[in-house]
This record gives sequence, structure tokens and C-alpha cells, in this order.
Amino acid sequence: MTVILGLLAVLAAAIAAVYLHDIRQRQHTILRNYPLIGHFRYFAETWGEYMRQYQYLPDWVERPFNRLDRAWVYRSAKGVSNLVSFGSQNTPTFVFRNAAFPVLDEDRSSFPGRQIGIAEGPGASAQPYLGRHVFNISGMSYGALSHAAVTALSRGAQQAGVWMATGEGGLSRYHLEGGADIVMQIGTAKYGVRDADGNLSEDKLREIAAHAQVRMFEVKLAQGAKPGKGGILPASKVTAEIAAIRGIPAGQPSISPNRHRDIGNVRELGNFVNRVRSVTGRPVGVKFVVGDPAFLDEWFADCIARPEGCPDYIAVDGGEGGTGAAPAPLADFVGLPITQALPMVAAARNRHGLKDRIRLIAAGKLITPDKVAWALCMGADFVVSARGFMFALGCIQAMKCGSGHCPAGVTASDPRLIAGLDPTDKAVRVARYAERVREDVEVIAHSCGLPSAAGFAPRHVTEIERGVGGFRSAAA
Repeated sequence: MTVILGLLAVLAAAIAAVYLHDIRQRQHTILRNYPLIGHFRYFAETWGEYMRQYQYLPDWVERPFNRLDRAWVYRSAKGVSNLVSFGSQNTPTFVFRNAAFPVLDEDRSSFPGRQIGIAEGPGASAQPYLGRHVFNISGMSYGALSHAAVTALSRGAQQAGVWMATGEGGLSRYHLEGGADIVMQIGTAKYGVRDADGNLSEDKLREIAAHAQVRMFEVKLAQGAKPGKGGILPASKVTAEIAAIRGIPAGQPSISPNRHRDIGNVRELGNFVNRVRSVTGRPVGVKFVVGDPAFLDEWFADCIARPEGCPDYIAVDGGEGGTGAAPAPLADFVGLPITQALPMVAAARNRHGLKDRIRLIAAGKLITPDKVAWALCMGADFVVSARGFMFALGCIQAMKCGSGHCPAGVTASDPRLIAGLDPTDKAVRVARYAERVREDVEVIAHSCGLPSAAGFAPRHVTEIERGVGGFRSAAA
């Protein structure tokens, strides 16, 4: 009996020691939020690859992001090697055409950056912006994301030299905290730049533009999760602080209109872009989801006729995009996927002779280097991601984003869960992930015989499987 009691005492001490370790360490949010039982998650992640040969669920079938893609982001963010053994597990729908004589290491060059906005002529910005990184952080609102997550993203973006979009929820102190370049998004409810009646306030636009970190403004017509419907933030997440940032009542659901009430056609869109650019002096872009292709030709023709209303960039989001709460029919069945939308927009832009005037930014599940490089081949000047950076923060795809009970603290509203996410540690992971994507995109470019990713063209990628949602074929 004495031996049994002694063993139980040792076991209890060991459990207590593990518990204390879990709540004190700052690298693993799941362990801080779920001490002891959280180890089962990391055990499954570490040893799962050895055990999955006995399962019937392969690594590439999970949705919306499969285990292979998520594992690549996790390893990159942690600074762990992404080298693979025994061949690829992927069945790709496209491949890059490697050159017979790839670029030597000593002949490589870095992405030179691309200017967004013009300094002279109709539609000029007082302060054009030089985008230095091909891969940047897409819009995620404070409120949809926790303050700890936004802080970590801001710090990580500054460390990596990438820009960060605010999302439609307005500019918060957490976006500014890290010192990163900021893209201020103007959604259909005009959060952060609205007057008491919900109309655009030029005074508030000037207040936002007074922050030197705010480098561009983005007019959001739609996003992939909910094309045809505005943003949705449950009442439980509309705290007094978030309400003050957005300019809305606290404790009530924050539901945006399904479109800007003052933008009902391409002429009004051009007027709105010109107004924001004139007030702020910053480049202004437009984010949308492609539906009717006829809209593109009408829009670009108007840009030629009225260059003062021409956007400085277009952010094309695929119908498969989106991080927050959305009606299932919209998220699943409305909007063209990025694989079809991006080549369509690039072709229309080039057809109207606007390639040098309008930059293209691609979004929509482009979280790994292969997909980023594909987008650059299809005409994108930059790629942005939201969910890729959420994985870098520690998101485990629990699908609890709209509930406020995200176990990783990324989209949580519960203070206990948010406290588990350490912004200092996660900022380093955000920066590592951005850097690894940049490095591996360049590796693909060098394999294709290009000095840098700036030289990607359609001829460098080839579709090998056709079908709905398949990647568009490049030139033969």
C-alpha cells in the first residue's frame, strides 16, 4: 500500500509539474489554454505522419485546408526544415517549367519591388507606395481577430517588411502597434471613416491618413467568404472599444450593407476612388470578387475615359476566400475561384492597356509558395493571405471563428483564451512564415531560369489536370 501511495504521489507531482510548465510557457497557445490535454494535439501532430499509413484518410483531403498545406505553414513559422523525403505526396494540378540551365546562386537577384500609384497626371497620389515584398497580409479586422492576434501580425509584418491590411473593421491601435505599413480598408459600412449617419467622413479620412504608417486605402466591394453580403460580427464581439473604433453602438451585431450605398455603378466607383485619393493623398485600390466578366470591360473602359477615377490596384479575391462568419450558400457557391478569376482580370486589364497603371493583387487560399508563384505567373504583382498568417499565429482550423471561442486565441473574445496567445512569440512566427514564402518563391523562379520572382510569366507554369476549379493552363 505504501508503494502504491508513493507511486500516486509521484504521478500527481509529475502531472502538477506538467500543468505548471504548460501555463507558464509562451510558445504554444493550445498548451497555455488547455494544459495537460493539449499535449494530445501535439502528440497527434508529431507522430501522426508515422501512423497515417494505417488510416484511410490521406493528408490531402481535409477541407478547407489540407494537412500538407497547414503543416508547411506551421513548420515555416517555427523555423523547422520543410525538406521532404521519399518523394512528393501531392497530386498537383499544375507544374512549373524548369529551365535546362537554372540560375546560379551568385546570379540571383531579389524582388525589386513595384510601385503602386502614380506621382503625376490624372489620378496621381501625393505619396505612391513601393511594395517591397510579393507576399503580404490580407485584411483581417480587429474584432474578428483578437487584440493579441492583431498585435502579433503587426509586429511580424514590420519584422518581415510586408504590409498589413486592416480589414473592414477600421484602424485600431493594435494595427499600429508594431510599426508595419498599413492598408486601411473601407468596407460597405465605412467603419472608422463614417459619420453618425454611416456616410463617408472626409475628416475621419484625414485623421487616418495622418498616420505615417497608413500607406494605402482599399475600397472593399466584396470578399470571397461573402460576395454580395457585408461583414458580420456577432454582438458578443462588439465591445465598447470595437464600437468606438468602428463608430457603431456597443453590444449590438455589426452587420454591414451588402454594398456601398453610394457606389452603384462604375462611374460612382470611380468618383469614390478619386474622392478618397484626393482627400488622403494615398494610392487607392479596390477589392472585389469576380462574377460577371462584362463588368471588367465596362470598368476598365471607364478608367481609360476618366483616368482620375482609375484605381491604383485591384485586389482579386477568389470565391473560396474569407476568414470570418458567412452564410454557407455564399461561401460555398457564389463567386469565381481565384484560379479562374485572376487570369480573367489580368487579361482584361492588359487588353485595355492598363498593365502599367493598375497593379493586381491576388487572394484566395494562396498560402504556400507554389500557389503564390502560380499567381505571379498569371499576372499578379503581389499576393496577400489572411488564413496563411492565421496558421502562422497558431490557428488549428477548429472552425470556431465566429463563436469567440477559438482555442488558439486567434479569433477568440474570451480573455482567458486570448491570454494564451503571446504576441511576442507569434510575431516571430509571422515574420518567419512571410520570409519562407518569399525564399521558396524565389527558389521556384531560379529553377525556371529567372533571376527573381519579378520575371514570372504564363509560360513558366503548365496545367496538367483540367476541370472545374482547376488551375488555368499557361501558353503551350
